[in-house]
Amino acid sequence: MLWFNLATMVPVLLLLLSGFFGGVISVIGLAYMTIVVFTMDRLIHGAAARKNTDNEFPAGEGLIVFLGFAHLLLVLVAVLALSGKTGLNWWERGVCFVLFGQFFGQISNANAHELIHKGNRWMRRLGVAVYTTLLFGHHASAHTKVHHVYAASWKDPNSARLGESVYRFWPRAWIGSFIQGLKAENEFRTRAQKPLPWYTHPYWAYGLGSGLTLLISFLIAGWMGIASLIAVSLYATLQHLASDYIQHYGLERRRLQNGRLEPVGPKHSWNSPHTFSSAMMLNVPRHSDHHMTPTRPFTELRIDHQNVPILPKSLPAMGIVALCPPLWRYMMDKRVAEVTAVS
Repeated sequence: MLWFNLATMVPVLLLLLSGFFGGVISVIGLAYMTIVVFTMDRLIHGAAARKNTDNEFPAGEGLIVFLGFAHLLLVLVAVLALSGKTGLNWWERGVCFVLFGQFFGQISNANAHELIHKGNRWMRRLGVAVYTTLLFGHHASAHTKVHHVYAASWKDPNSARLGESVYRFWPRAWIGSFIQGLKAENEFRTRAQKPLPWYTHPYWAYGLGSGLTLLISFLIAGWMGIASLIAVSLYATLQHLASDYIQHYGLERRRLQNGRLEPVGPKHSWNSPHTFSSAMMLNVPRHSDHHMTPTRPFTELRIDHQNVPILPKSLPAMGIVALCPPLWRYMMDKRVAEVTAVS
């Protein structure tokens, strides 16, 4: 549990201090989220990935609940800091924008993802609250009811096609997941044994939650507060969608003779064995095992180098590579061909 605690809780402290004091603390925070993570991945590369037991780490429910509530506080701090209410100058606010965006995009989103898969409804609601504060609430429906059903197929808006750039993927994935998530929720309610009240539709909760977050931002920081929330949420959401882009790029499930998709397997997701960045993102880069066993806790996700597609760099590093489509295709298209050839 040490790596998970270190990789996720240290940034929480750094963000709190950076939001109010800026200066060298914010630079240290940014360095931690970039240079330190990259260095730690290199130093302890593969150490945890080689341990493929179900009980590799103790249960981490306390950590994800802590991170969920910490996020709700950090959103308010981000709005105050980026709007100038805490007295930061222009360059400190710029550093904080990147720092908060990195945290929300890489840690908060990964944590919310873990929460919405929990059986406990209060934990699921906390995960939904995290997404709604980032103006991305519909992902809670789209991820569980669409992505996990159709991942690595043409039916999933959050699975990237071979040759598709991240810039084309971003709007397609956001709009597509909103529409498909809404459709899935409507179909679920239609199949219910008894009529469900209209106000229990989750999309109302997503809209109200985001609206409340915008209202609070306005009350504490005016129009600059709203602009700050929208900007940092957009930055975080683009990072989250970039992870989706990376983790299924070019991989496709076959259509069987009965017209259905083949069961999702280890070959349908890209994985990363980089220990520290995986811990920071609560093992999201162990993606094949998550899709095969969605209810398995993040602390117990496994990776098998011989049976799963492996990214050439860590997930955060590949997010940077994806911003340059020619370089991305040079690094990834040949790997897609290799995975497809042995499938």
